[in-house]
Amino acid sequence: MPDFPLTGFPLISIITLNYNQVNVTCQFLESTKALSYPNVEIIVCDMNSDENPSEKVNALQLPTVQLVLSEKNLGFAAGNNLGMSIAKGDYIFLVNNDTEVTATLLIDLLSAFDKDPTIGVVSPKIKYFDHPDIIQYAGFNKMNMYTGRTSTIGDKEKDLGQHDIGKYTWSAHGCAMMVKKEVIQKTGRFPAVFFLYYEEWDWSCRILKAGFKIYYEPKAVIYHKESMSVGKGSTLKTYYLHRNRILFIRRNSSSVQRIFFYPYYLLFAVPKNILVFTFSKKFDHLRAYLKAVSWNFNHSTASEL
Repeated sequence: MPDFPLTGFPLISIITLNYNQVNVTCQFLESTKALSYPNVEIIVCDMNSDENPSEKVNALQLPTVQLVLSEKNLGFAAGNNLGMSIAKGDYIFLVNNDTEVTATLLIDLLSAFDKDPTIGVVSPKIKYFDHPDIIQYAGFNKMNMYTGRTSTIGDKEKDLGQHDIGKYTWSAHGCAMMVKKEVIQKTGRFPAVFFLYYEEWDWSCRILKAGFKIYYEPKAVIYHKESMSVGKGSTLKTYYLHRNRILFIRRNSSSVQRIFFYPYYLLFAVPKNILVFTFSKKFDHLRAYLKAVSWNFNHSTASEL
């Protein structure tokens, strides 16, 4: 086992969600057998999948795995909140089920907390599973609060060691993030109102405001099975991406920033998206987009934690 800089082996709770992907989830669980860290519990929260995953998950015979069956699909945010509500760990590792871990992942993530006592969240270097030499995430650039846009450092770059220095970053990545229990106790959990997308940014803003720091640790590596190519996408993705972009700004920007954002969005972003969906004849996506915008006129910014 590699040298470990912290005293003892605090319990780490690994939380992942399953929704109609039991075979993918089982592949993830199989990969956790390679973890060299000795003190973990794994919580799999099933979001009311069409197929009960119990038989396949139990067949793996992993004594550290606890399967929780939700009676409805809570989405990414509230689904992870469910797992966090029963987690016993001193550290919580939230991770997508469509990933595969590396042996020292948890050790490397945990070691990062020892660099600075104010670090509250650590995300690893995320690489594409099908292209293991290509980076997906090496930190985030600062969110532009006038447009609701950011960019991912290193995305689609060949890994030549250019992002091998750990650093503070503006947001953890929802695909893989280790959170200190103290952070959850002081800031709460994901804002459930987001359901999908932008929830890690909203939580990261709250975490930073609470005085914690977010860190990118390149020694820790995980492989994500998300495709490098941008496909058609679902109307659900269209709806939540656009709805939550506006919601994020409403919840986290200053009054001055909102004065600039609202005219920009209504005069430029809305017409542009309408034209794009219309000319591409994606009328179902157009309807989802218009529904996303109108949602923000009819709902408050209140979070459900």
